[in-house]
Amino acid sequence: MTQPPRAIESPEAVLREAAEAIDIEIAGLEKVRGNLGEGFVRAVEILLACQGRVVVTGIGKSGLIGRKIAATLASTGTPALFLHPVEAMHGDLGIVAASDVVIAISNSGETQELNLLLPAFRNRGIPVIALTGRPGSTLGRQSAAVIDTGVEREACALGLAPTASTTAALAVGDALAVVLLRRRHFSEQDFRRNHPSGSLGERLKVEVAQVMLTGEAIPKVPVGTEMASALHEMDRKRLGAVLVVDRDGVLVGIVTDGDLRRALVAGRPLADCRVEEIMTPQPKSVPPYALAADALALMENHLITVLPVLGDNGCLLGIVHLHDLLGKGEFKFAC
Repeated sequence: MTQPPRAIESPEAVLREAAEAIDIEIAGLEKVRGNLGEGFVRAVEILLACQGRVVVTGIGKSGLIGRKIAATLASTGTPALFLHPVEAMHGDLGIVAASDVVIAISNSGETQELNLLLPAFRNRGIPVIALTGRPGSTLGRQSAAVIDTGVEREACALGLAPTASTTAALAVGDALAVVLLRRRHFSEQDFRRNHPSGSLGERLKVEVAQVMLTGEAIPKVPVGTEMASALHEMDRKRLGAVLVVDRDGVLVGIVTDGDLRRALVAGRPLADCRVEEIMTPQPKSVPPYALAADALALMENHLITVLPVLGDNGCLLGIVHLHDLLGKGEFKFAC
């Protein structure tokens, strides 16, 4: 019967147990680093010579680590994919070609589902690189290169849950990716091409001041402007809105495409109106030092596509459009 959770004796006890687990994992990594040798070098040679893809396989926790290794390789210049051993036995083996290389992960080296695939790889002339804690195991003996990922013990208090051993396999996978990256002369530009959404992430880290439109690019009219002139300004600046300011440049309202539609539905004669009769007063806005990510969140929450950028005194400094946040054009860094 499952015992109830043990109460926390003290914060110190919790932190001590956490530190012990991490220490065990560090010790495991140090052991793996010390065991690096010809097997690792041979693995790099095989991977560099590969004319196809790297197929990473493993099951259970090793499979989860394998997915991450495949993703890291793929994003750093080595085409890779993950193959689940069980699915491979039911047809997915067809994705593995003779020009590929296999990285097989098993701490024991005796994982039945994995080892059943070895004859198929051998018959196709596909070299296997083993990441295993037992180089003399079945997997190790049948592999073209073996990297010893063995650790003294798991961080799990029961010694059962893969912890230090999976950390070791993950670290070796990262080490392979880094070594290959350097020998392929994989550049920062190459990395960015494989991470198109990364440019969006970088964009959203900057302040609104770096992406907003300023000066003549701002669609704006003074209070009292006839709607005909406001519509001309809106059409000319092509942002789907026009901002309304007072004589001191303080923002007092905004006229959007939505405001125009609502006015037309209500039967308002736009030709006879002035902007203050149609505008939405006190629109949502952001300061220039707000993060672009925060501006985007505000737009999403209120289903709007433009935001005025105001100084502390309410004066209009700029305007930011959804496209400016999501990647239309380049940053306009202020000098």
